[in-house]
Amino acid sequence: MRKNLILTTLCVGVLTLTGCSLGASAPGGSGGSAEGSGTGTLDGATIAVGSKQFTEQLVLCEIAAQRLESQGATIKRNCGISGTASVRAAELSGDVGMYWEYTGTGWITNLKQTEVIADATQQYEKVRDMDLSQNQITWLPPAEANNTYAIAIKTETAKKLKVTTLSDYAALSMKDPKQASFCGAAEFFGRDDGWSGVTKAYGITVPQAEVATLEEGAIYNSISTGNPCNFGEVFATDGRIAALGLTVLKDDKNFFPFYNLSLTVRQDVLKKYPTIEDVMAPVTKLLTTGTMQKLNASVDVDGKTPKAVATAWLKETGLNK
Repeated sequence: MRKNLILTTLCVGVLTLTGCSLGASAPGGSGGSAEGSGTGTLDGATIAVGSKQFTEQLVLCEIAAQRLESQGATIKRNCGISGTASVRAAELSGDVGMYWEYTGTGWITNLKQTEVIADATQQYEKVRDMDLSQNQITWLPPAEANNTYAIAIKTETAKKLKVTTLSDYAALSMKDPKQASFCGAAEFFGRDDGWSGVTKAYGITVPQAEVATLEEGAIYNSISTGNPCNFGEVFATDGRIAALGLTVLKDDKNFFPFYNLSLTVRQDVLKKYPTIEDVMAPVTKLLTTGTMQKLNASVDVDGKTPKAVATAWLKETGLNK
């Protein structure tokens, strides 16, 4: 997550993942060019596009909306809906026709599944098949971008404490609980694949007095300054990790699920406008973890708006004129 986003580098897809990697290959290709874009028309179509309220989702909402508009669609924007449950409910009710979701969230949160799936492709396929069968929601082929949960610490503090893995963090929490102080968002503390799950998997024992609930955006600066916590929840594609000099601890037991991006679309919307898949396919191919880090950094570090970032990226990649 870095300053001075160079948008022209995005047209080659940024093949190397620079965020937190779980060690398995993600589905959906590894970047590529915008060749084949614009394969279809959506003249006369009216589509409601939604998203959650954090930076990445706001950027993705604009990317989808602007891409579809370039093909003739009229877009009703519902970007920035508060929380996964709310945007999911909007899609199920028909208030939203599509939004970008993460395969891990689909499997664990939306479909209430507890099976741990260690392969990114298998997880996508299971989510795709179950959600279509049960809820008539189509998951289009996923992107390489994997916005998994991670735990990070200031790089110099990590060196001082000699902590590089989550197992190291668990050991520190028992040896020196005060130094193991942790910040997380309310949703992370309420999810099975969040704090409760990772602490159980690794045996992390941080006293409640050393655990703070913060807004998502405030966590990164808190880790950077060590106030009020040394460790905190982050997202692997967030642009502030590199910009603030943070280190992501290695998930050495592979606890955190895969969170590959996929555009989810109501089946009735896709049947009415089948060219949506062709129109959005070249977008998905370009969304790598590295690409999302850069796009997110342009908002959170450089101060640009999600709309402006989406417009520039679509133009530089040749997806929109």
